[in-house]
Amino acid sequence: MHSAVEVIRAKRDGGELSDSQIDWVVAAFTRGEVADEQMSALAMAIVWRGMTRRETARWTAAMIASGQRLDFRDLPRPTVDKHSTGGVGDKITLPLAPLVAACGAAVPQLSGRGLGHTGGTLDKLEAIAGWQADIPVARMREILTDPAAGAVVCAAGADLAPADKRLYALRDVTGTVESIPLIASSIMSKKIAEGTAALVLDVKVGRGAFLKELSQARELATAMVELGTDAGVRTVALLTAMDTPLGCTAGNALEVAESLDVLSGGGPADVVELTLTLAREMLAQAGIDGIDPADALADGRAMDHWRAMISAQGGDPDAQLPCARHAETLRAPATGVLTRLDAMDIGVAAWRLGAGRARQGDPVQLGAGIEMHLKPGDSVTAGQPLLTLHTDTAEVLPAVLESLGSAFTIGAADTEAPAQPLVLGRITA
Repeated sequence: MHSAVEVIRAKRDGGELSDSQIDWVVAAFTRGEVADEQMSALAMAIVWRGMTRRETARWTAAMIASGQRLDFRDLPRPTVDKHSTGGVGDKITLPLAPLVAACGAAVPQLSGRGLGHTGGTLDKLEAIAGWQADIPVARMREILTDPAAGAVVCAAGADLAPADKRLYALRDVTGTVESIPLIASSIMSKKIAEGTAALVLDVKVGRGAFLKELSQARELATAMVELGTDAGVRTVALLTAMDTPLGCTAGNALEVAESLDVLSGGGPADVVELTLTLAREMLAQAGIDGIDPADALADGRAMDHWRAMISAQGGDPDAQLPCARHAETLRAPATGVLTRLDAMDIGVAAWRLGAGRARQGDPVQLGAGIEMHLKPGDSVTAGQPLLTLHTDTAEVLPAVLESLGSAFTIGAADTEAPAQPLVLGRITA
């Protein structure tokens, strides 16, 4: 029989936890037999001492074992999912899930809500009238089996990796979020438990991402690919740039509208590029060959699957999207070339306008956010609209406008904005 103090001391002193120690402490914590302060101490010891690949894999397996594990292996289509570590303007899931479904895969995607400067997929979709994030597993199976839909984007049930939910809440308030093994196991325990056979990870790196340095992102991506592979899930990770916001919008309903542009065959070039890149990776991991997802965007099949997917979760794909009550435009102060648009500054501003939340459970304004009229590299004329701010709370506009004065740089007319590729690396097992 183990004890919490024994496990804490072992990790504190730099030891490698045994399988039985890990299994016991995670199960006992889930049952409430290990106190929050003891698990917090263990989390801090892990932050300082780290975990080996074996420890991390076992920790992940123990968190999966704390609840239900879904199984979609009997579906008539191969299953594949995508997970993003989060960024500003990252609405890629919205066009991507129906696009991949239109190409023959089943896409069971359990998504989350936004916190701080990064948006949440569920918040975006809730801008659509009637759409429901919480659906039972039996309904998930029906939608995934339906050839017209084939994709589900929903909230994870309370019985999916419940140990992770409890531990994450503790880490958030005890300064123990920044641990690659704990981050990797938190993400992958939920993704493995959701029952997908293949997974593509989009690990963001840059100013608007959780991870600012490429080396950190590579370390996390490698750890997650190893966890997926060890669990029998075909896993690949892309490292993608997040110094500049994705697309031309940040905010829930605004991002849905932009996603509809992509599904209609238009949309910003960077959103289209990343959507197609991830779709090709997902189809490859699912074993689907000979289908170009660009064709499914161009001929309307992806849009058809979007409409069926939204309708299947109670949403009205024809409903008018919410609009904020107030809008104000920030105009370019000079003529030249836009050389920088800072993702973190834009994300924080959208959050302050009401598009995000400071604490779990806070409400969001579905129409709030920012439209970006120009992207780095575009020519700009003094007085031209640069950003349009949307909010229901007009009193925040002056402070947000002032804060955005440092969010961009306009260079001389002959300046060339440094070109950065969207995909910075690819990690496989």
